[in-house]
Amino acid sequence: MKNNFCLVLSVAAALICPAARAADWPNFRGPNHNGISLETGWVAKWPAAGPKQLWKTSIGLGYAVITVANGRAYATGNGVGDTATLYCFEANTGSNLWTFSFANQILNDYSKPKGMGGTSGAPTIDGDRVYLMSGDGCLYALTTQRGGVVWSNNLIAGLGVAKPHWGFTGSPLVQDNLVVLDAGGFGAAVDKMTGKVVWISNKEMGGYSTPVPCSFNGAAAVAILSADTAYGVETKSGRQIWSFPFKTGNNLNIADVIVSNNDIFLSAGYGHGGVLARLDGTNATQVWANQSFANHINTSVLLDGYLYGVAGMVNGSGAQGATLQCVDFATGAEKWSFPGLGGGGFIVADHKIIMLSDTGELAVGEASPASFAPISRAKLLGEWCWCAPTLANGRIYCRNNLGDMVCLDVKGQ
Repeated sequence: MKNNFCLVLSVAAALICPAARAADWPNFRGPNHNGISLETGWVAKWPAAGPKQLWKTSIGLGYAVITVANGRAYATGNGVGDTATLYCFEANTGSNLWTFSFANQILNDYSKPKGMGGTSGAPTIDGDRVYLMSGDGCLYALTTQRGGVVWSNNLIAGLGVAKPHWGFTGSPLVQDNLVVLDAGGFGAAVDKMTGKVVWISNKEMGGYSTPVPCSFNGAAAVAILSADTAYGVETKSGRQIWSFPFKTGNNLNIADVIVSNNDIFLSAGYGHGGVLARLDGTNATQVWANQSFANHINTSVLLDGYLYGVAGMVNGSGAQGATLQCVDFATGAEKWSFPGLGGGGFIVADHKIIMLSDTGELAVGEASPASFAPISRAKLLGEWCWCAPTLANGRIYCRNNLGDMVCLDVKGQ
């Protein structure tokens, strides 16, 4: 009888307190390509000094986010000169399991006070392969076990694809048997097993974003940005489905397209702001525009009908009036603006915003259209931090542009 009573209590406790869920972050913007983690049960309330630091290291110059899969964390950075390194760390201890060096020409170097330059595209993990796109336009497929090269494909040398001014900054998108890239006017795709080109749109200059998976009339598609236009493209063939003009200053289309049913959201800095367009068949028509909701570098997150994003310019002198904002996805109306964190990047997990500010402060607060108030905040890194943190399996990974990288323990009990 006593054992049965204990069993009843255990079942009741499990029903009242759902089990925490851990999750990998194997690619840019997470497993669902939307900046939202599936993880629950992590600790959002920290002491003033921040969460417990598990390990810290230096990875070199860059802006590429950290990806995590199967107990390993992957990060990239440029050393002094035009050689970059992909690091594979043991996620819990920071032990360096292997490295892979590759050519990655940068426009500036460590002599610049804010460290402009370095790696930008995040490594993508798919099964036992790591896919990495260099700023010079070379795509690599490596083994996760030791970092050995399975194949490589130089899109500039082999195909003559135009290189954007700041290099190729998007991350590889794996879809079924293809790796899709923001390269050429509206994308390119190669066979993920061989690196052989399956389709390429043209040799014109692409954007700086990462392709986003979506669908059109039941067929798999990707939304992708060129230097001046957003496109919907059939994944298997590269056939253009729809387009919407989106020209920004200096052709800096950086933030990814956000797709929700027949709506597409685009945003950029340099005075452009955010735009929502609606598809009617293959035609895209503007629904609203909000010039103040300008995502310069980091893509917004769409959650429960609201867009959360960092609006304002960020450059080598830091954030220029950048603020964390929330707008109504249907109308573009601003719900709130929180200037206390400046610029930076963030993700959402368990309905909470996890933001790394450009000055190296990590903050957490509820993702609500009513208001934003940090639950916890702590200064962890030196400036400048332009990329979003990563949450995976009870650990938060952060980096700054100069290559300081830290792993924090936020595991729940």
